[in-house]
Amino acid sequence: MADTPVPVTQKRLLDVKLGELGKWSMARDFTPNGILQAIRRGHDRYYNKYINVKRGGIGGVAMLLGGYVVISYIWSFEHIKHDRWRKYH
Repeated sequence: MADTPVPVTQKRLLDVKLGELGKWSMARDFTPNGILQAIRRGHDRYYNKYINVKRGGIGGVAMLLGGYVVISYIWSFEHIKHDRWRKYH
């Protein structure tokens, strides 16, 4: 059986072809409520994939902590960069 074609507006970003990207992005909901719903869907997908599993490990929590470390480093990079050039005597 052949799969029925899915409208571009209902596809996920990874399933969109390069030529369809403009049409897909114009169909997104960029209102504050739409952005909040997208964040909520992303959180739910992450939670169900990595945290809420039958035989889970430390992978999801480790990924979350790793992301926190990377973001903290990016936020404090300017301070760290200036500390490198200081001369201690």
